[in-house]
Amino acid sequence: MRRLGRGAAVALLAVVLSAGCGSQKDLPLAQLDTDRYVTLGDYRNLSVTVEKPKVEDAEVVRTMLNLYRNGISAELGGITDHAVAEGDTVNIDYAGTMNGELFSNGSAAGAQLTIGSGSFIDGFEDGLIGVMPGETVELDLTFPDPYLNNPDLSGQAVVFTVTVNFILPPLESEADLLDEVAAAAGLEEVSTVQELRQYAYDSLNQNAQIQYESNVQNAMIQELLAQCDFKKLPENMLERSRQTLTESLEQAASRFGISAEDFASFNGMSISDFVETYAPDSVKQNLAMQAVANKEGLNVSDEELQTRLEDYAAKNGYASVDELLNDASREDYRNYFMTLKVLDFLADHTKVN
Repeated sequence: MRRLGRGAAVALLAVVLSAGCGSQKDLPLAQLDTDRYVTLGDYRNLSVTVEKPKVEDAEVVRTMLNLYRNGISAELGGITDHAVAEGDTVNIDYAGTMNGELFSNGSAAGAQLTIGSGSFIDGFEDGLIGVMPGETVELDLTFPDPYLNNPDLSGQAVVFTVTVNFILPPLESEADLLDEVAAAAGLEEVSTVQELRQYAYDSLNQNAQIQYESNVQNAMIQELLAQCDFKKLPENMLERSRQTLTESLEQAASRFGISAEDFASFNGMSISDFVETYAPDSVKQNLAMQAVANKEGLNVSDEELQTRLEDYAAKNGYASVDELLNDASREDYRNYFMTLKVLDFLADHTKVN
């Protein structure tokens, strides 16, 4: 039996929790008469087409070079005999203060910065040109206004104390790499450039496999929904889905210091358009999954639910099931575990081309 990968399973949780209970006097989803809302198609014979996972060699080399840079130091491979120039990538320590006090997220050690990249605020990178490795400079700068990453710093005068540790050598291909630097990159069981290549490939391949699993799952769900005939959706489920999507937008927007309306506009939509577009999708998915569970005997009993909750809480760092249930109800998690069972069932009845 093909099992749903962890990455794909975790991605489902938010979708499943967004629908919650249905109508019929707010019955739990497991008790809902799904035949009133959806007629299933041939879910036992699904067929989807998904591109096979692959890792390009150029991607492996780029990853190798990025990992390799972590092994460079002033004593091993770093450049220390000339001053910083435009286009150099430097390793720096810096600390930012405002009114003499360190401010949040304004300090780092061993940071890599390419001069001229525009990664830091105006004046920071230019202020390092001409500085010799080993030297420390103070940069009197002002944050832009507005500054979306941290609105509290918008327009504020600050001082950055910066030490240039060394300049990284230009690395263009695998031929530029040295075994001793690869060994110093801090990666387990990597002591040569060849082992670093294998590490890079394995990491990229693992990510490609996870993405492939997710693509298969998404294609499978879309094919299931395409074969279903949906009637009028339960308004209570739609309303909860709208509420969850709105809250998710607001939380995401707050991390960037912008409004939810501005965040939604990145997708070319207003908040209401975004919510009305995607809320029905999550409700349809939950109804279809529950309908399959009813047909195939895949519902989650109280005993199974308790066992799964205990296992889930332990694996995800919760002190107890009660702490886990601070985030969602038992019925929400019942729906989630039911969905995992249904997806495993569908995977065994889907031809992946």
